[in-house]
Parts: sequence; structure tokens; C-alpha cells
Amino acid sequence: MTELSKQKALVQYAAQIGDNGLIIGHRMSEWCFRAPSIEMEMALMNCALDLIGQARELYTYAATTQGEGKTEDDFAYLRDEQDFRNALLTEVPNGDWGDTIVRLFFMSAYNKLFFTALTSSKDSELAAIGAKSLKEVTYHLRFSSEWLIRLGDGTEESHTRVQNSIDSLWAYTGELFTMTDAENLLLEDGIAVDVTALKADWVTLVAQILEQATLTFPTNDWAQLGGKAKGQHTEHMGYIITDMQYMQRRYPGCEW
Repeated sequence: MTELSKQKALVQYAAQIGDNGLIIGHRMSEWCFRAPSIEMEMALMNCALDLIGQARELYTYAATTQGEGKTEDDFAYLRDEQDFRNALLTEVPNGDWGDTIVRLFFMSAYNKLFFTALTSSKDSELAAIGAKSLKEVTYHLRFSSEWLIRLGDGTEESHTRVQNSIDSLWAYTGELFTMTDAENLLLEDGIAVDVTALKADWVTLVAQILEQATLTFPTNDWAQLGGKAKGQHTEHMGYIITDMQYMQRRYPGCEW
């Protein structure tokens, strides 16, 4: 492996992690002025800002590593749909409150384990981003877990609806634990996280919360893939990109 391929892999890896944060953060921001209460709106917006902030740091690092004079804005606003490598789970629609909470819970449980492992990366910049992000995603996990338990162990309707959310989103979780070429290359140097090794702990963590919520753990192992490895997204991604990139495309040079 040449030094150039390592550089490209590192750029792809940092951007890939950032893509997860940006897309789910944008999705959650869509709840602004629409959440069930102002308290829930504030909580979701805080989570969204955390995730978008993580993306910003990762994009800045990717741009610096690439060394072509690009900035975080180029990664967020000037890439096409197929250039984004976020997990498909992050881009699915908000749906109802149960859908949003389940999506955040699945991602937060993953992020907690992922950023914990990233703090041990031999890349000092990624390790520092992991340490900072870990504090934020720990809160996201607590917030979403408490709501999941409240909905699952609440009324008959809330239980049924949140169980339906779990069952419908479950197929998107398997992609989180697949490795891309960039991840495999960087894993050899102790830079990337081996996400396949996180799955057992993620399953245990999710199962514990679902049990407290009196919800059923899904048994279907089929996984919807494409976004992370190939940039093949759901039909929803194009609308996200159009909405998110409008100002930059319409008025080039806008800054965050």
C-alpha cells in the first residue's frame, strides 16, 4: 500500500464518519417547530447540533489531510449524492416520534461503542475527535433509551407503534457493522475501528434496553446495504441533499 493510498483512505474514512453525523443531524433538525413539546424540540436540536458539530470537525480533518485547498463546506455542500458514504439508517425519514427515537437509539448505541474504540486510534486527531464526541453521544444514548422505555412500557398504542418502528428500521442496522476498503486499509495501521467487533456489544446493549421497555428483539438478520460502501442510497437521500445544499449551490461561497 502506497502512502498516497493511505492518504486517500484516511480522507474517505474521516468523511465517512462525518457523513453519518451530518445526515442524521440534518434529519433531526427537521423536527424544529414540529416536536411534541418545546422540551423535546430543544433536546433533539441539541443532539442535532452535536452530530453536525462532529461532522464539521471530521470534514475539516478530511480536507486538511487531502491537501487540495478544500474546506468542510466542500464536503458538506459540494459533493453529489453518490459521494456521501453515510449508513442508510441515518437518512430514513423521521416518521412519527417512535421512528425518530428508535433511529436515534440504534445510532447512539453504535456511536457510543464506535467513539469509545476511536479514542484508541493511532491517529491522534481522530482519537481526540472520538474523545470529544463520546461525551455527546453518551447523552444521546441516555435520552433515546429513556424515551424508548417510556414508549415501550407505556400505553398499548405507544408500545405497538414503537415496536413497529423497531421492526421497520432493524434491516438498516446491519450495515453499521460492515467494513469498507478504507476501513480495512487503515485497520492494519491501528487507525480505523474494527466495526465488526462492535456488533456483539451493540446487540447486548440494545437487547437490555428493549427488555426494560418490554419490547421484542428482532430476529431477522437480513441487512439493507449500499450507502456506506458504494454510495447507493435510498430514494430519500436526494431530497436531503437538495434541501441541505440549496443555499451553497444558489449562492456559492456561503460559510457555516
